[in-house]
Amino acid sequence: MNVAYRKMGNGEPLLILHGLFGSSDNWQTLAKSYAEHYEVYLIDQRNHGHAPHISSHSYREMSDDILEMVASLGLRDVRIIGHSMGGKTAMYFAQQHAKYVYKLVVADMGVKAYPRHHDLIFRGINAVDVKSCDSRKTATERLSAHISDVGTQQFLLKNLYWKEPGVLAWRFNAEVLEREIEEVLKPIQDTPVNIPTLFIRGGKSDYIKDEDIESIKQIFPHASCETIEGAGHWLHAEKPMEFLNKTLLFLES
Repeated sequence: MNVAYRKMGNGEPLLILHGLFGSSDNWQTLAKSYAEHYEVYLIDQRNHGHAPHISSHSYREMSDDILEMVASLGLRDVRIIGHSMGGKTAMYFAQQHAKYVYKLVVADMGVKAYPRHHDLIFRGINAVDVKSCDSRKTATERLSAHISDVGTQQFLLKNLYWKEPGVLAWRFNAEVLEREIEEVLKPIQDTPVNIPTLFIRGGKSDYIKDEDIESIKQIFPHASCETIEGAGHWLHAEKPMEFLNKTLLFLES
């Protein structure tokens, strides 16, 4: 199984899938609130967090990883919340394995292809050079030379840990993610999904534009779209209570 997961709460199953460079740790606080209603599975997808670091990274494979987990645990009628890359994993899984899915929440991710826009982040990650970096302070300095946004720096540095005394390492597999970034940015197939789906976007994010909603509803005809004003791409972290309330209202309706 090429995922790692933690479980909390009781009830119907709810899977939470993080985005690119993220991990299940980013969702711990919200997961505790969801766990008051559901049996929550906080998942690290392949090449992220505590999941295996392996040589390939595609939505077909990530969907198969989720299938293996769901089938091995005997889960049915799962709810899935997926953010960014995790949202596309969730969409792909719903297309391929609809019989397992009850409802779907896609956070700030459309069905379209996205232009390559992570090169600066990869330059910053590579500049850290964990093999020669002996402190978090040095890592921060090297990263900030390429990435000026403090929020992005902090988000990435949450993945930096002491593998052993004096040796830093990344929780994500930067080499494979950089090589396979075009796979991460590819569009969803046009196979229709007749599952109730909520697309929830940040008002300050451009990942789902107004003109994208028509193409979303061509694939997800039972989709609704909500906006959290004042939030960017990491809307669940920037406006957690609004995100929680909107998603719970949808999941419980």
